[in-house]
Amino acid sequence: MAEKKILIVDYDAASLEKLSKLLKSHKFHVIKASDGQSGYDKFGAEQPDLVVIEAILPKIHGFDLTKRITQESEGRVPVVMITGLYKGPQFRREALGPLGAAEFFEKPVDPETFVGAIKRLLHDEDELDEALPDSNAVIEALSRRGLGQTSPRGEAKSAHKGKRP
Repeated sequence: MAEKKILIVDYDAASLEKLSKLLKSHKFHVIKASDGQSGYDKFGAEQPDLVVIEAILPKIHGFDLTKRITQESEGRVPVVMITGLYKGPQFRREALGPLGAAEFFEKPVDPETFVGAIKRLLHDEDELDEALPDSNAVIEALSRRGLGQTSPRGEAKSAHKGKRP
């Protein structure tokens, strides 16, 4: 498997370095940017497999950058949003909903959970194009499995012959 490229965009140098070291220790190729505009430029130039974006960014806000990357990649490049400021379920819903982020983490980020999410998102991307069965084959297989198992109304057939209670 080729080394996956991850772009990290964070204005906070310490946070950027910490996330970079964490991801490098898991054999990811890391590209760093410290503001939204350079993050956007590197996204275009480097074609990363995944992007980690801090919500608060100079030049292009993290929310805007998330939406832009998600739209331009048509959702093929997962975006993981991290934030130390926008805490709470309403920001999580906005990030994962209209902005299109694949994951949302509040700082301080739990390293194990964070890396697990990154690996899952990158693995899902790999598996998506492989061996998806034809929809007609799925319907046929399900109909064969279901023969004699349920009544036309979807009720399980009773093994008892006799009156219903």
